Amino acid sequence: MPTRIDFPMDREARERLRAAAAAGERLAPVAARVRAHRAATRGQARRAADALGRRVVRVRPPGEPGWQVLALGDDDAVPLGELAADRALTPVTTEGEELLSFLDEEVPGLLRRARSLLGVRRFLTLPARRDEARAAADLLLRDEREWASPATDAWLERLDAQGREPALPLALTSALDPAVGLRPLLTGATRDHPHRTVAHERVVALPDGAAGDLAKVRAVGTVITRAQLARDAAVAAGDAVRGAAADRLLSGMPVDRLREATGERLRIGALREAGITTVGQVLDRSGDLTGLPGVGAVTARRMLGAAQALRTLALQDAVVRPDPHRRSPEVAALLRALHTWEVLRQAARAGDVVARAQALEALAAAVRTGATRTTHLAVVGDTPEATAPELLRLRDEVLGTADQLAAAMEGATGTDPWADFLDRPAVYFSLLSELGLIEETGTYGDVPDDVVEAVREQELDATHLRVSLRGYQAFAARFALVQRKVIIGDEMGLGKTVEALAVLAHRVSDGGRWFLVVCPAAVISSWVREIADKTALAPRRLHGADREEELGRWRAEGGVAVTSYSTLAGLWDELDGFEVDALVVDEAHYVKNPGAGRSRRVAALVRRTEHVMLLTGTPMENRVSEFATLVGYLRPDLLGGDGARDGGDGERGGGEGGDGRRDHLGPVEFRARVAPVYLRRNTEDVLVELPDLVEVQEWLELTDVDRAAYREAVEKGRFMAMRQAAFRAGAASAKGERLIEIVEEAEENGRRVLVFSYFRDVLEQVAAMLPGRVFGPLTGSVAPDERQRVVDEFSRTADGAGSVLVAQIQAVGVGLNIQAASVVVVCEPQLKPTTEWQAIARARRMGQLESVQVHRLLAEDSVDERLVELLSGKSRTFDSFARVSETAQNAPEAYDLSEADLVRRVLAAEQERLLGAP
Repeated sequence: MPTRIDFPMDREARERLRAAAAAGERLAPVAARVRAHRAATRGQARRAADALGRRVVRVRPPGEPGWQVLALGDDDAVPLGELAADRALTPVTTEGEELLSFLDEEVPGLLRRARSLLGVRRFLTLPARRDEARAAADLLLRDEREWASPATDAWLERLDAQGREPALPLALTSALDPAVGLRPLLTGATRDHPHRTVAHERVVALPDGAAGDLAKVRAVGTVITRAQLARDAAVAAGDAVRGAAADRLLSGMPVDRLREATGERLRIGALREAGITTVGQVLDRSGDLTGLPGVGAVTARRMLGAAQALRTLALQDAVVRPDPHRRSPEVAALLRALHTWEVLRQAARAGDVVARAQALEALAAAVRTGATRTTHLAVVGDTPEATAPELLRLRDEVLGTADQLAAAMEGATGTDPWADFLDRPAVYFSLLSELGLIEETGTYGDVPDDVVEAVREQELDATHLRVSLRGYQAFAARFALVQRKVIIGDEMGLGKTVEALAVLAHRVSDGGRWFLVVCPAAVISSWVREIADKTALAPRRLHGADREEELGRWRAEGGVAVTSYSTLAGLWDELDGFEVDALVVDEAHYVKNPGAGRSRRVAALVRRTEHVMLLTGTPMENRVSEFATLVGYLRPDLLGGDGARDGGDGERGGGEGGDGRRDHLGPVEFRARVAPVYLRRNTEDVLVELPDLVEVQEWLELTDVDRAAYREAVEKGRFMAMRQAAFRAGAASAKGERLIEIVEEAEENGRRVLVFSYFRDVLEQVAAMLPGRVFGPLTGSVAPDERQRVVDEFSRTADGAGSVLVAQIQAVGVGLNIQAASVVVVCEPQLKPTTEWQAIARARRMGQLESVQVHRLLAEDSVDERLVELLSGKSRTFDSFARVSETAQNAPEAYDLSEADLVRRVLAAEQERLLGAP
């Protein structure tokens, strides 16, 4: 029971009260200091925890483990020390807190009131005060043995000692030590779950400059928004070019045109008297027309309306066509805007990297630079795999992309836009086409309307594509996806390769992994390069010494396997039963003979593959049946059964290889039947920006030496010697002299020259006779990689005026693009018109900025005349059946000649003309 103090107090009671008072006077200040220190320490820790907790960020890439991260700098050492000081406080039980509160808050007051019971004052105290003192004494002496015990003294001394030790800054590397108290902020520990399991935790130091580098990831995370803004800016820049072109037109348009625009009588004389002579000046002075003598408000409104109508028409007709010979600030701004959009759009397509950058954005925003820069990261991972090094690896991956993006942006904004345009004109025209700033016609070829509608609805996923597609190219890719098995017969230079790559890139997004390209050996390197440069797909070269290793890698990992027609035979057993997600057959006219082994192998692949693209700019070289064969691989039903047989070319009619039927398909019906699988666009229809093609037939009189060589060849019946005779005298021959003149003229005009011949001897003579810098000859015996190296050197020579690339037409007619040259010389007529077309198209293709001059060297009274006459029939056959052009009305069987037929006819005609032979 608590001690009851009676009055008057005896000596023993007064002594007990004195002892209790002395203890209270001693302990109360200590308890007050302890409580104040503990409250201050906890307050500092709470404020530190709030401040640090607000800076904890969540890093969670899509589909991957995440991290809780706190960026720390030197100025965080004190808050961490304050957290640690709070954790270091001696724990105090509830009873202990009550005792501290009693000593700090109650004992001092009790002592003041109880003192009136001690000494003389006890006799002078009024009764009411004595009662109050007696109650205070009762409270002091109650449990006095506990609160005033030596144990309490020692306990308070220990607590008080902590108050004499200030909170010290803590090393950042110790931030996640359990004794600090930071971990709950990052682990999500709560009062109910104070010991939540942590898979991984670590404090990592950042090297100098890392904080600033980490901030760069924000440029990657926002790239999608920036790409859209850049697109809008490019469209606006294109509109500005149109506007400037319209204004230039109107600045030279006489004001008389205002009458034509309105059909009304306007007082044009009043404008002239005021010095306004052009429609552009009318628009410039639109605000003060009514102030002109004789021009009222109504007339001024009609004049201005007519001028605005003319400007609208001028805008509609204005062409956005960058011309390096006519540079303007508006076009330069457009080129720069296009380059910026290209860079940002390509970066935005790397969706996985952008998503990772976005996951890092909060951390990037949290890091600090300058005097309080971030030096460490406190990292807590969700799983054992979510380690701090893995977080730093993620950061490095995004930083690599950020650095690439920064360098590309610097190139887009800091270099001469015209220089980049001249280096990559085809890219810029593709960007213009994608934005609708240049017009394309003939996009749909002869594709039926119902198929066109289906193609329009087909989405094309370009995530894995690194280049822009022109409108007609995107249509071809979607056409192939919708129709599944198709022939793409676009003319040379329109980009059949990138159309095929767009299909493969889309199929990857659909889950496809294994793709196969079969092509001539000469273009394998080109395909591998195009795949690597223009897509995110992995090229696999199944050709040469490493083909077995690459085959194994392709089968295991996927990608785009590229092989040749001949190598395909060696790989056939390995491909047996292996299904590919898409097949591309380049230069598909190589498999026009259904009886050849390579044709049978390709046909077998076509039958078992869902998506197939046969690429050829020349589906028909000699006979319509060749075209029919290709169609038959894809859809045998389109031409009345076996499309490889029923081509309607008049070749069989129950003869060899036939089935006793002949459809007599004319050009119109033939094209209508193949339209569901055949897409062809002509250069002039879709490349509206392409400069003119100027073709000149250079008819030359043979020299005496040439004529003698020619007669000798005719007498001996040597057809090939007849074709070369006009070069027998080299520089002294008629063709040699004219060739030198053409090269000299090209040099004066700053142009590069391509010289094509079928014959190696002619090429050797040409290379020896020409002045200036000559590259080549490039022949079939030159390895494809070496051919490309020579072409690159020819194209990139700084001062290339008058440079000449000499090449065998059948060797360079496939696989190489030579837009640097704008003068083409064909030394003799070829037996296939398509051979010449292909060779010329190597120079006149997308990206060519100069008009292309084609000089065909032809000798009068020679084999050249007979070949030109007979080959014109082959050209008409191709136009009728395979090209989208004016359709011939009659089937051209009379002109459908094989090479052997052609040689026999020409030789016989020349022998009869010169020798009188029947």
